[in-house]
Amino acid sequence: MRRATTSGPEPRAAWHAVLGRLGHAAEGPFQQIVLARTWRSICLWLALLCAAAGVQAQGVELNTLELRANEGTLTLEFSARLTLSRAIEDALRRGVPMYFDVEATLFRSRWYWRDERVARVSRSYRLSYQPLTGSWRVGLGPLGQSYASLTDAMAVLSRVSGWPLAEGSQLDTGQRYYLEFSYRLDPTQLPQPLQIGLGNDWSLGIARTAQVDERVIKAVRR
Repeated sequence: MRRATTSGPEPRAAWHAVLGRLGHAAEGPFQQIVLARTWRSICLWLALLCAAAGVQAQGVELNTLELRANEGTLTLEFSARLTLSRAIEDALRRGVPMYFDVEATLFRSRWYWRDERVARVSRSYRLSYQPLTGSWRVGLGPLGQSYASLTDAMAVLSRVSGWPLAEGSQLDTGQRYYLEFSYRLDPTQLPQPLQIGLGNDWSLGIARTAQVDERVIKAVRR
């Protein structure tokens, strides 16, 4: 029995053909601008496609990621469920603090040039175990609070509500905006001996890109 074949081009050959046409199109200054815009659109589309395929990453499940208007300010709200590996939890119980970094960046899409970064916010949580009291402590900058269980402490550092991201004066109606969000365990804050040969047990993080609803921008600008 003969195996069925198709008469169309191979996927790899078709992809190279697209690249070739894009390369020939970028002969003048205006064509180069159009090509740059096309590449940015492709990259953003791929990022959104990956996000739509599933927002669960290593050790992190993102439950909520929303932008809201609050008295002339664009605010961020997120909640996640963290699952610590045995290696991370063992290190915590041995007195090694862990740092969890959260970062959100708002961009304005521009077809004629690289996208404009409108605002960026970040924070770093410090999670540590207090063996003398058997409690867990979460620190944010100079502030800190103790909790009776690891579950209670993780609940605090895995959700934020009303986090100011941008003022209304920074935004314009009729423009397109998108958000780049990331949450991760920062391995560079670990003691030097632990940073050698880190495996997948120490990989904890998620990144997501999302378009901003124009109705939210209008509500902020009111």
